[in-house]
Amino acid sequence: MLRLFVAVALPEAVQERLERIAFGIPGANWVPGENMHITLRFIGEVSGHDAGDIDDALAGLRARAFDLAIEGVGHFGPMRQARAVWAGTARNPALHHLREKVESALVRAGQRPEGRKFAPHVTLARIRGETGHHLANFLAENSLFKIGPIRIDSFTLFRSHLKREGSVYEPLAEYPLADATALATA
Repeated sequence: MLRLFVAVALPEAVQERLERIAFGIPGANWVPGENMHITLRFIGEVSGHDAGDIDDALAGLRARAFDLAIEGVGHFGPMRQARAVWAGTARNPALHHLREKVESALVRAGQRPEGRKFAPHVTLARIRGETGHHLANFLAENSLFKIGPIRIDSFTLFRSHLKREGSVYEPLAEYPLADATALATA
């Protein structure tokens, strides 16, 4: 079985900028830069045969390349019991369009539709326990954080290997996004 997800991988320079703000919350498990991405769709455990169908469906997807900005920080869960800290994305219709195309391709490949609303973000840390005032301080210090524009010209199918030290993400396939002129002539 393979544990899969589809994501927009971030350039190394962007990962490094995000790593520079990754501190200040005791007990937070900060995500290493090489694991930072924007998840388009978590798939979960699938067989090798299903993985092949998923790859075929994603390879047939056509969408345009686009620019993206990462801005602001936030958290999932209540302030004192937050589960994760993240960097958000500026409103981006092209990113949402890509996510819809990925979702549609995965459903055609036999995967169940995802019921959750798409909330694009880059996970910076996972948290267990109370954060006290540290999370509020982190949010205030980084409220104006912004990177971009970042050119997004591909998306990736990843395999997640769960290890005691944390997950390791292995890119299985990268799918290019076309520039506007290539799509117009296709």
